[in-house]
Amino acid sequence: MHAVRTGGLCRSCGAALTELVVDLGMHPPCQRFLTTDEAEAMEPFYPLVTWACSNCCLVQIGDQVAPDDIFEEYAYFSSYSDSWVEHVRRYAYDMNKRFDLGPDSLVVEVASNDGYMLQWFVEQGVPVLGIEPARNIAEVAQAKGVNTLAEFFDKQLAEKLRADGVQADLIAGKNVLAQIPELNGFVAGLTTLLADHGVVTIEFPHLQRLIEGNQFDTIYHEHYSYFSLWSTEQLFARHGLTIFDVDELPTHGGSLRIYARHAANDALPVTDRVVALREREKALGYVDRSAHARFSEQVKETKRALLAFLIDAKRRGKTVVGYGAAGKGMTMLNYCGIGNDFLDFVVDRNPYKVGRYCPGSHVAVLPVEALWEARPDYVLILPWNLRDEISGQLEGIREWGGQFVVPIPTTEVW
Repeated sequence: MHAVRTGGLCRSCGAALTELVVDLGMHPPCQRFLTTDEAEAMEPFYPLVTWACSNCCLVQIGDQVAPDDIFEEYAYFSSYSDSWVEHVRRYAYDMNKRFDLGPDSLVVEVASNDGYMLQWFVEQGVPVLGIEPARNIAEVAQAKGVNTLAEFFDKQLAEKLRADGVQADLIAGKNVLAQIPELNGFVAGLTTLLADHGVVTIEFPHLQRLIEGNQFDTIYHEHYSYFSLWSTEQLFARHGLTIFDVDELPTHGGSLRIYARHAANDALPVTDRVVALREREKALGYVDRSAHARFSEQVKETKRALLAFLIDAKRRGKTVVGYGAAGKGMTMLNYCGIGNDFLDFVVDRNPYKVGRYCPGSHVAVLPVEALWEARPDYVLILPWNLRDEISGQLEGIREWGGQFVVPIPTTEVW
Protein backbone atom coordinates (compact mmCIF):
# COMPACT_ATOMS: atom_id res chain seq x y z
CA MET A 1 0.00 0.00 0.00
CA HIS A 2 1.40 3.37 -1.08
CA ALA A 3 1.33 6.48 1.09
CA VAL A 4 -0.78 9.32 -0.30
CA ARG A 5 1.39 12.20 -1.49
CA THR A 6 0.31 15.80 -1.07
CA GLY A 7 1.89 19.08 -2.12
CA GLY A 8 1.18 21.29 0.87
CA LEU A 9 -1.00 24.39 0.42
CA CYS A 10 -1.69 26.51 -2.65
CA ARG A 11 0.43 29.66 -2.48
CA SER A 12 -2.39 31.64 -4.09
CA CYS A 13 -5.62 30.62 -2.36
CA GLY A 14 -4.38 28.36 0.48
CA ALA A 15 -6.28 25.21 -0.54
CA ALA A 16 -4.68 21.79 0.06
CA LEU A 17 -2.82 20.39 -2.96
CA THR A 18 -3.68 16.80 -3.83
CA GLU A 19 -3.44 16.72 -7.66
CA LEU A 20 0.07 15.80 -8.88
CA VAL A 21 0.85 17.10 -12.39
CA VAL A 22 4.41 15.83 -13.05
CA ASP A 23 7.29 14.51 -10.95
CA LEU A 24 10.73 15.37 -12.38
CA GLY A 25 12.71 13.73 -9.59
CA MET A 26 15.52 15.34 -7.57
CA HIS A 27 17.40 18.42 -8.80
CA PRO A 28 19.90 21.00 -7.54
CA PRO A 29 19.01 24.71 -7.90
CA CYS A 30 19.46 25.36 -11.62
CA GLN A 31 21.45 28.61 -11.39
CA ARG A 32 23.98 27.39 -8.82
CA PHE A 33 26.96 26.92 -11.13
CA LEU A 34 29.85 25.27 -9.36
CA THR A 35 33.50 26.21 -8.97
CA THR A 36 36.09 23.45 -9.30
CA ASP A 37 36.23 23.02 -5.51
CA GLU A 38 32.43 22.98 -5.20
CA ALA A 39 32.18 20.34 -7.91
CA GLU A 40 34.18 18.02 -5.64
CA ALA A 41 31.92 18.60 -2.61
CA MET A 42 28.43 17.47 -1.65
CA GLU A 43 25.68 19.20 -3.62
CA PRO A 44 22.13 19.66 -2.32
CA PHE A 45 19.29 18.16 -4.36
CA TYR A 46 15.59 18.89 -3.84
CA PRO A 47 12.33 17.37 -5.15
CA LEU A 48 11.01 18.97 -8.34
CA VAL A 49 7.33 18.05 -8.32
CA THR A 50 4.40 20.09 -9.65
CA TRP A 51 0.90 20.13 -8.22
CA ALA A 52 -2.38 21.68 -9.36
CA CYS A 53 -4.77 23.51 -7.06
CA SER A 54 -8.28 22.08 -7.36
CA ASN A 55 -9.71 25.44 -6.22
CA CYS A 56 -7.93 28.19 -8.22
CA CYS A 57 -6.09 25.97 -10.76
CA LEU A 58 -2.63 27.36 -10.02
CA VAL A 59 0.15 24.87 -10.86
CA GLN A 60 3.14 25.03 -8.53
CA ILE A 61 6.11 23.28 -6.97
CA GLY A 62 6.87 22.95 -3.26
CA ASP A 63 8.84 25.35 -1.06
CA GLN A 64 11.93 23.21 -0.50
CA VAL A 65 14.45 25.84 -1.65
CA ALA A 66 14.64 29.16 0.22
CA PRO A 67 14.55 32.27 -2.03
CA ASP A 68 17.81 33.60 -0.54
CA ASP A 69 19.58 30.45 -1.73
CA ILE A 70 18.46 31.16 -5.30
CA PHE A 71 18.46 34.91 -5.78
CA GLU A 72 21.10 36.40 -3.47
CA GLU A 73 23.88 35.65 -5.98
CA TYR A 74 22.31 34.99 -9.34
CA ALA A 75 23.86 33.79 -12.60
CA TYR A 76 21.25 34.97 -15.12
CA PHE A 77 21.86 38.27 -16.90
CA SER A 78 19.04 39.25 -19.28
CA SER A 79 21.30 41.28 -21.57
CA TYR A 80 23.02 38.18 -22.96
CA SER A 81 20.02 37.37 -25.18
CA ASP A 82 19.86 39.74 -28.15
CA SER A 83 16.30 38.79 -29.07
CA TRP A 84 15.12 39.36 -25.48
CA VAL A 85 16.71 42.82 -25.35
CA GLU A 86 14.98 43.69 -28.62
CA HIS A 87 11.67 42.39 -27.22
CA VAL A 88 11.85 44.70 -24.21
CA ARG A 89 13.03 47.64 -26.31
CA ARG A 90 9.85 47.36 -28.38
CA TYR A 91 7.86 46.99 -25.18
CA ALA A 92 9.31 50.21 -23.73
CA TYR A 93 8.49 52.24 -26.82
CA ASP A 94 5.02 50.69 -27.17
CA MET A 95 4.09 51.35 -23.53
CA ASN A 96 5.44 54.90 -23.72
CA LYS A 97 3.16 55.58 -26.67
CA ARG A 98 0.09 53.69 -25.44
CA PHE A 99 0.02 55.19 -21.95
CA ASP A 100 1.46 58.62 -22.78
CA LEU A 101 4.43 58.41 -20.45
CA GLY A 102 6.86 61.29 -20.06
CA PRO A 103 9.28 63.14 -17.77
CA ASP A 104 6.63 63.41 -15.03
CA SER A 105 5.86 59.67 -15.09
CA LEU A 106 7.51 56.84 -13.17
CA VAL A 107 8.12 53.34 -14.51
CA VAL A 108 8.98 50.67 -11.94
CA GLU A 109 10.25 47.23 -12.87
CA VAL A 110 10.21 44.47 -10.28
CA ALA A 111 13.07 41.98 -10.74
CA SER A 112 14.74 44.48 -13.06
CA ASN A 113 17.89 42.37 -13.52
CA ASP A 114 20.77 44.29 -15.12
CA GLY A 115 18.70 47.23 -16.42
CA TYR A 116 18.13 45.50 -19.77
CA MET A 117 14.57 46.90 -20.06
CA LEU A 118 14.50 50.10 -18.04
CA GLN A 119 17.43 51.46 -20.04
CA TRP A 120 15.02 52.00 -22.94
CA PHE A 121 12.73 54.18 -20.81
CA VAL A 122 15.77 56.12 -19.61
CA GLU A 123 16.66 56.66 -23.28
CA GLN A 124 13.19 58.20 -23.78
CA GLY A 125 13.56 60.52 -20.81
CA VAL A 126 11.10 58.65 -18.56
CA PRO A 127 12.13 58.33 -14.86
CA VAL A 128 12.59 54.75 -13.70
CA LEU A 129 13.12 52.65 -10.60
CA GLY A 130 14.40 49.10 -10.78
CA ILE A 131 13.93 46.66 -7.90
CA GLU A 132 16.35 43.72 -8.10
CA PRO A 133 17.18 41.40 -5.16
CA ALA A 134 20.44 40.00 -6.57
CA ARG A 135 23.09 42.50 -5.52
CA ASN A 136 25.64 41.46 -8.12
CA ILE A 137 23.14 42.18 -10.89
CA ALA A 138 21.73 45.38 -9.35
CA GLU A 139 25.27 46.78 -9.37
CA VAL A 140 25.49 46.19 -13.12
CA ALA A 141 22.22 48.10 -13.62
CA GLN A 142 23.43 51.03 -11.52
CA ALA A 143 26.58 51.22 -13.63
CA LYS A 144 24.34 51.63 -16.70
CA GLY A 145 22.61 54.62 -15.11
CA VAL A 146 19.44 52.69 -14.23
CA ASN A 147 18.26 53.68 -10.73
CA THR A 148 18.00 50.35 -8.88
CA LEU A 149 17.19 49.13 -5.36
CA ALA A 150 18.84 45.84 -4.35
CA GLU A 151 15.85 44.45 -2.42
CA PHE A 152 13.07 41.88 -2.67
CA PHE A 153 9.78 43.42 -3.75
CA ASP A 154 6.83 42.78 -1.45
CA LYS A 155 4.01 44.66 0.26
CA GLN A 156 6.30 45.98 3.00
CA LEU A 157 8.73 47.53 0.50
CA ALA A 158 5.80 48.95 -1.51
CA GLU A 159 4.37 50.56 1.64
CA LYS A 160 7.77 52.07 2.46
CA LEU A 161 8.10 53.49 -1.06
CA ARG A 162 4.54 54.80 -1.01
CA ALA A 163 5.20 56.53 2.30
CA ASP A 164 8.17 58.22 0.61
CA GLY A 165 5.85 59.55 -2.10
CA VAL A 166 6.64 56.94 -4.77
CA GLN A 167 3.69 55.99 -7.00
CA ALA A 168 4.10 54.18 -10.28
CA ASP A 169 2.34 55.04 -13.51
CA LEU A 170 3.55 51.78 -15.00
CA ILE A 171 4.79 48.70 -13.13
CA ALA A 172 6.44 46.05 -15.26
CA GLY A 173 7.37 42.47 -14.45
CA LYS A 174 9.09 40.21 -16.97
CA ASN A 175 9.03 36.53 -16.01
CA VAL A 176 9.09 37.38 -12.30
CA LEU A 177 5.65 36.20 -11.18
CA ALA A 178 6.72 32.56 -11.44
CA GLN A 179 9.68 33.30 -9.17
CA ILE A 180 7.65 34.67 -6.24
CA PRO A 181 7.13 32.29 -3.28
CA GLU A 182 4.74 34.70 -1.49
CA LEU A 183 2.32 35.56 -4.28
CA ASN A 184 -0.24 37.41 -2.20
CA GLY A 185 2.34 39.70 -0.63
CA PHE A 186 3.80 40.43 -4.05
CA VAL A 187 0.49 41.29 -5.73
CA ALA A 188 -0.61 43.31 -2.69
CA GLY A 189 2.62 45.26 -3.19
CA LEU A 190 1.68 45.98 -6.81
CA THR A 191 -1.66 47.36 -5.64
CA THR A 192 0.02 49.52 -3.01
CA LEU A 193 2.64 51.01 -5.33
CA LEU A 194 0.36 51.58 -8.32
CA ALA A 195 -0.99 55.10 -8.87
CA ASP A 196 -4.79 55.40 -9.11
CA HIS A 197 -4.63 55.70 -12.91
CA GLY A 198 -1.64 53.37 -13.29
CA VAL A 199 -1.18 50.10 -15.17
CA VAL A 200 0.62 46.88 -14.24
CA THR A 201 1.97 44.65 -17.00
CA ILE A 202 3.24 41.20 -16.10
CA GLU A 203 4.68 38.66 -18.55
CA PHE A 204 4.90 34.96 -17.77
CA PRO A 205 5.03 31.65 -19.67
CA HIS A 206 1.47 30.51 -20.38
CA LEU A 207 0.51 27.17 -18.81
CA GLN A 208 -1.38 26.20 -21.95
CA ARG A 209 1.77 26.62 -24.06
CA LEU A 210 3.90 24.82 -21.48
CA ILE A 211 1.69 21.72 -21.55
CA GLU A 212 0.82 21.70 -25.25
CA GLY A 213 4.44 22.37 -26.23
CA ASN A 214 5.76 19.80 -23.74
CA GLN A 215 7.95 22.49 -22.19
CA PHE A 216 8.64 20.68 -18.92
CA ASP A 217 12.18 22.06 -18.78
CA THR A 218 10.78 25.47 -17.83
CA ILE A 219 9.96 23.83 -14.49
CA TYR A 220 12.76 24.45 -11.98
CA HIS A 221 13.13 25.53 -8.38
CA GLU A 222 13.25 29.26 -9.04
CA HIS A 223 9.92 28.95 -10.87
CA TYR A 224 7.55 28.36 -7.99
CA SER A 225 4.30 28.75 -9.97
CA TYR A 226 2.90 28.21 -13.50
CA PHE A 227 0.00 30.38 -14.57
CA SER A 228 -3.07 30.35 -16.75
CA LEU A 229 -5.07 33.51 -17.31
CA TRP A 230 -7.75 31.93 -15.10
CA SER A 231 -5.50 31.43 -12.07
CA THR A 232 -3.91 34.86 -12.54
CA GLU A 233 -7.26 36.66 -12.64
CA GLN A 234 -8.26 35.12 -9.33
CA LEU A 235 -4.96 36.06 -7.69
CA PHE A 236 -5.10 39.68 -8.88
CA ALA A 237 -8.80 40.14 -8.06
CA ARG A 238 -8.08 39.10 -4.48
CA HIS A 239 -5.99 42.28 -4.20
CA GLY A 240 -8.27 44.72 -5.98
CA LEU A 241 -6.70 44.49 -9.44
CA THR A 242 -8.62 43.78 -12.65
CA ILE A 243 -6.94 42.28 -15.72
CA PHE A 244 -8.30 44.39 -18.58
CA ASP A 245 -6.16 43.29 -21.53
CA VAL A 246 -3.84 40.46 -22.56
CA ASP A 247 -1.28 39.86 -25.31
CA GLU A 248 -0.19 36.41 -26.40
CA LEU A 249 3.56 36.51 -27.05
CA PRO A 250 6.01 34.09 -28.70
CA THR A 251 8.67 34.62 -26.01
CA HIS A 252 9.84 31.71 -23.83
CA GLY A 253 7.88 29.22 -25.89
CA GLY A 254 4.60 31.15 -25.58
CA SER A 255 3.84 33.74 -22.91
CA LEU A 256 1.07 36.05 -21.77
CA ARG A 257 1.42 39.74 -21.05
CA ILE A 258 -1.45 40.74 -18.81
CA TYR A 259 -2.47 44.36 -18.24
CA ALA A 260 -4.04 45.13 -14.86
CA ARG A 261 -5.46 48.24 -13.18
CA HIS A 262 -7.22 49.12 -9.97
CA ALA A 263 -10.72 47.62 -9.99
CA ALA A 264 -12.19 51.11 -9.53
CA ASN A 265 -10.46 52.46 -12.66
CA ASP A 266 -13.18 51.73 -15.23
CA ALA A 267 -11.56 54.12 -17.71
CA LEU A 268 -9.77 50.99 -18.98
CA PRO A 269 -12.53 48.49 -19.91
CA VAL A 270 -11.93 44.73 -20.14
CA THR A 271 -11.15 43.82 -23.75
CA ASP A 272 -12.57 41.05 -25.91
CA ARG A 273 -9.11 39.41 -25.85
CA VAL A 274 -9.43 38.71 -22.13
CA VAL A 275 -12.91 37.23 -22.54
CA ALA A 276 -11.86 35.07 -25.49
CA LEU A 277 -8.78 33.65 -23.76
CA ARG A 278 -10.73 32.94 -20.58
CA GLU A 279 -13.26 30.94 -22.60
CA ARG A 280 -10.53 29.12 -24.51
CA GLU A 281 -8.86 27.98 -21.30
CA LYS A 282 -12.18 26.63 -20.07
CA ALA A 283 -12.80 24.76 -23.33
CA LEU A 284 -9.30 23.22 -23.35
CA GLY A 285 -9.47 21.90 -19.80
CA TYR A 286 -7.34 24.35 -17.86
CA VAL A 287 -10.17 25.20 -15.46
CA ASP A 288 -11.38 21.66 -14.73
CA ARG A 289 -7.68 20.62 -14.96
CA SER A 290 -8.36 17.80 -17.41
CA ALA A 291 -5.58 19.21 -19.62
CA HIS A 292 -2.98 18.23 -17.01
CA ALA A 293 -3.65 14.50 -17.26
CA ARG A 294 -1.63 13.81 -20.42
CA PHE A 295 1.41 15.89 -19.46
CA SER A 296 3.38 13.38 -17.39
CA GLU A 297 3.57 10.75 -20.15
CA GLN A 298 4.59 13.41 -22.71
CA VAL A 299 7.50 14.35 -20.46
CA LYS A 300 8.70 10.75 -20.11
CA GLU A 301 8.61 10.25 -23.87
CA THR A 302 10.68 13.41 -24.43
CA LYS A 303 13.36 11.98 -22.15
CA ARG A 304 13.33 8.68 -24.03
CA ALA A 305 13.64 10.41 -27.42
CA LEU A 306 16.58 12.61 -26.40
CA LEU A 307 18.46 9.75 -24.75
CA ALA A 308 17.84 7.51 -27.79
CA PHE A 309 19.40 10.18 -30.04
CA LEU A 310 22.41 10.71 -27.76
CA ILE A 311 23.06 6.98 -27.28
CA ASP A 312 22.95 6.44 -31.05
CA ALA A 313 25.22 9.45 -31.71
CA LYS A 314 27.85 8.32 -29.19
CA ARG A 315 27.79 4.75 -30.48
CA ARG A 316 28.54 6.16 -33.93
CA GLY A 317 31.52 8.03 -32.48
CA LYS A 318 29.95 11.47 -32.82
CA THR A 319 30.73 14.46 -30.60
CA VAL A 320 27.98 16.51 -28.97
CA VAL A 321 28.36 19.93 -27.34
CA GLY A 322 25.65 21.88 -25.55
CA TYR A 323 24.89 25.54 -26.23
CA GLY A 324 23.44 27.77 -23.51
CA ALA A 325 23.69 26.97 -19.79
CA ALA A 326 20.17 28.26 -19.18
CA GLY A 327 17.93 27.17 -16.30
CA LYS A 328 15.75 25.09 -18.61
CA GLY A 329 18.84 23.30 -19.86
CA MET A 330 19.81 22.32 -16.33
CA THR A 331 16.37 20.77 -15.79
CA MET A 332 16.76 18.89 -19.07
CA LEU A 333 20.24 17.54 -18.26
CA ASN A 334 19.36 16.47 -14.72
CA TYR A 335 15.97 14.94 -15.52
CA CYS A 336 17.47 12.95 -18.40
CA GLY A 337 20.63 12.01 -16.49
CA ILE A 338 22.90 13.60 -19.13
CA GLY A 339 26.49 14.24 -18.06
CA ASN A 340 29.97 14.04 -19.59
CA ASP A 341 29.09 10.64 -20.98
CA PHE A 342 26.96 12.42 -23.60
CA LEU A 343 28.05 16.08 -23.64
CA ASP A 344 31.70 17.07 -23.96
CA PHE A 345 30.91 20.52 -22.52
CA VAL A 346 28.40 23.37 -22.69
CA VAL A 347 29.25 26.84 -24.03
CA ASP A 348 27.69 30.09 -22.86
CA ARG A 349 28.07 33.82 -23.55
CA ASN A 350 27.73 34.71 -19.86
CA PRO A 351 31.22 35.13 -18.33
CA TYR A 352 29.76 34.50 -14.87
CA LYS A 353 29.11 30.86 -15.82
CA VAL A 354 32.22 30.23 -17.90
CA GLY A 355 34.87 28.21 -16.06
CA ARG A 356 32.27 26.65 -13.75
CA TYR A 357 30.31 23.41 -13.86
CA CYS A 358 26.62 22.79 -14.48
CA PRO A 359 24.68 21.98 -11.31
CA GLY A 360 24.00 18.29 -10.90
CA SER A 361 25.52 17.04 -14.15
CA HIS A 362 28.89 18.76 -13.55
CA VAL A 363 29.37 19.34 -17.28
CA ALA A 364 31.97 22.09 -17.79
CA VAL A 365 30.84 25.51 -19.04
CA LEU A 366 33.27 27.00 -21.57
CA PRO A 367 33.28 30.19 -23.68
CA VAL A 368 31.56 30.06 -27.07
CA GLU A 369 34.94 30.06 -28.80
CA ALA A 370 35.51 26.52 -27.51
CA LEU A 371 32.74 25.29 -29.80
CA TRP A 372 34.66 26.46 -32.88
CA GLU A 373 37.83 24.82 -31.64
CA ALA A 374 36.12 21.49 -30.92
CA ARG A 375 34.12 21.38 -34.21
CA PRO A 376 31.46 19.01 -32.80
CA ASP A 377 29.17 16.91 -34.96
CA TYR A 378 26.10 18.13 -33.05
CA VAL A 379 25.24 21.27 -31.09
CA LEU A 380 22.44 20.61 -28.60
CA ILE A 381 20.60 23.94 -28.14
CA LEU A 382 19.40 23.84 -24.54
CA PRO A 383 17.50 27.20 -24.58
CA TRP A 384 15.38 25.87 -27.46
CA ASN A 385 13.12 28.94 -27.32
CA LEU A 386 16.06 30.86 -28.85
CA ARG A 387 16.76 28.23 -31.51
CA ASP A 388 16.48 30.64 -34.45
CA GLU A 389 18.71 33.27 -32.84
CA ILE A 390 21.34 30.73 -31.78
CA SER A 391 21.38 28.65 -34.97
CA GLY A 392 21.73 31.89 -36.95
CA GLN A 393 24.74 32.92 -34.86
CA LEU A 394 26.30 29.47 -35.26
CA GLU A 395 25.51 28.82 -38.92
CA GLY A 396 29.26 28.35 -39.50
CA ILE A 397 29.15 24.86 -38.00
CA ARG A 398 27.79 23.70 -41.36
CA GLU A 399 31.31 24.13 -42.75
CA TRP A 400 32.44 20.92 -41.05
CA GLY A 401 29.09 19.15 -41.37
CA GLY A 402 27.81 20.10 -37.92
CA GLN A 403 24.09 19.89 -37.15
CA PHE A 404 21.78 21.41 -34.58
CA VAL A 405 19.59 19.51 -32.12
CA VAL A 406 16.71 20.71 -29.94
CA PRO A 407 14.98 18.50 -27.34
CA ILE A 408 11.58 20.28 -27.16
CA PRO A 409 8.78 19.53 -28.01
CA THR A 410 10.65 16.41 -29.06
CA THR A 411 14.15 15.73 -30.35
CA GLU A 412 14.73 17.38 -33.73
CA VAL A 413 17.96 17.38 -35.75
CA TRP A 414 18.63 19.75 -38.65
